[in-house]
Amino acid sequence: MNGTVPSPEFEEAVAAACHGTATGEQLRALNHVLRTNPEARDAYLLRVELHARLASDPDLFLSPDAANPAADAAPSRQFLPPQPAVSNPAFIARWRTPQTLVLAIAACLALMLAGAGWWRRNPPTHRPEATSRAVAMLARAVNARWSSTHSPPQLGSPLEPGLLRLESGLVQIVFYNGARVALEGPAEIRLVTSSSADGILGRLTAEVPPQARDFRISTPVLAVTAPGTSFGLNLGRDRTELHAFEGTVRFHTRDDTIARSLDAGSGVVLEGTRPPSPLPAHPSGFDSLFALQTRSVAADSVRYQQWRRANQQRRQDSSLWVHFDFEHGSASDWRLPNNGSLSGTVPDATIVGCQWQEGRWASKPALEFRGVSDRVRLNVPGPCEALTLAAWVRIQGLDRPINSLFMSDGFLPGTVHWVIRDDGALGLTVIGPGGHHQILASPPVMTVDQFGIWTHLAVVLNPGEQRATHYVNGQPVSRHRVRIAPPFEPGAAELGNWNAVGFPGDDPFLIRNFSGVLDEFSLYGRALDDAEIESLYAQGRPQSDPPASARP
Repeated sequence: MNGTVPSPEFEEAVAAACHGTATGEQLRALNHVLRTNPEARDAYLLRVELHARLASDPDLFLSPDAANPAADAAPSRQFLPPQPAVSNPAFIARWRTPQTLVLAIAACLALMLAGAGWWRRNPPTHRPEATSRAVAMLARAVNARWSSTHSPPQLGSPLEPGLLRLESGLVQIVFYNGARVALEGPAEIRLVTSSSADGILGRLTAEVPPQARDFRISTPVLAVTAPGTSFGLNLGRDRTELHAFEGTVRFHTRDDTIARSLDAGSGVVLEGTRPPSPLPAHPSGFDSLFALQTRSVAADSVRYQQWRRANQQRRQDSSLWVHFDFEHGSASDWRLPNNGSLSGTVPDATIVGCQWQEGRWASKPALEFRGVSDRVRLNVPGPCEALTLAAWVRIQGLDRPINSLFMSDGFLPGTVHWVIRDDGALGLTVIGPGGHHQILASPPVMTVDQFGIWTHLAVVLNPGEQRATHYVNGQPVSRHRVRIAPPFEPGAAELGNWNAVGFPGDDPFLIRNFSGVLDEFSLYGRALDDAEIESLYAQGRPQSDPPASARP
């Protein structure tokens, strides 16, 4: 460790000593710097004081009451430290006297030795790696209506083994081994592994590339193994048809011990207990499935236009202060127009870093946040008595302990910090006067299986009802009692990152950059109710509900 203070090595060593995780090499280097550098001693004392204050604040470590969503809920770890009290000159001067200097060094050594002992007794344990049981993903959907007691699968979502019942519409399922299966409702299929499924009812087509040579679809009367082929199945209660469209399809019936082959253009039908009968393949009977991609693109275009019309209506709301729709993104454009009612006051936000990517629809742009520098700078003048924040996001990973969605600069009174914790909990920190703050944290709701899927997040701060509510895809996931009184004034702020104004030092823990894609962001100067949040989700979801004629 060199004698430069502050430096990354110094900050890391002090943090490790405070938490009892310092190595012997770190302790020896820190001891040397503290003995020889007065500036290092001042910096060390300031950080120890800050660590003690944070550790002694009971509000930072309260666990959420998952059984009672109406009760106060705070995270098990802090989302954001409170405004630190910077030590005054008298405090520093007191530690510079010869007597107290000796005591300070002795305290440092005691802390280091205690930390080293703790390390030996409690070696660090590694967090278990994230796992997933998924075997396939939902790649496309057109007017899909599912029959399930659980939430229907979202576009792009991973699919675990189990039964899928499609009442109407078209979907494409991509298995992890590379095979693609298209279904037309009504249909039933059971996912078994990443290379096998049970066809039960309805029409399906399968495209099986050579790499998916172990792919297999079984039905009650036959099983198909067809690497490098394309085939169709029409499954009825008493009749099963197999049609070979490309390549040589191999199959065997329930009573066969030897596999049979079908060349492209031929087929076979099984009825009841009769032996298989030949029939010519009928691609026309599967036209809707072959046209799935074309119909999916057309449905996306219709859905995109529906969203744009809904946006025109939303902009009539004078409480919609900030609205970024990311409609006109280009690689050379660093400005992000505000289409909200404060556009005259805050006409543009500034893009720093970030890359333009495909949004919820192929023809719509969105902004990707990838590096520690990526952010969108904006300024939201206040004050306001209530606040609603909403965004469409596609999370790529929760790479930091705290991952920023929208965060005001620093810790000024009235500012807010909206974040996602690395365990998937949503958090809102509200800063009050005099350094008071409140952390409103949901239970963990963003799981690994939701990464890569467009998700609508919202939080409503409603002091009139003394309540704050977190939402995921239009539904409330936690409610909290608010103790910080208005007014609120977001002020200078960032999307996808944070400017830690007012925090001493250069702590790497304060990096808050978001890893993912942001498609739309809204800030209202009022509290939206549950129905309005649900409407925002319904208007913006990538796939609309099936038409009324397709519903039972």
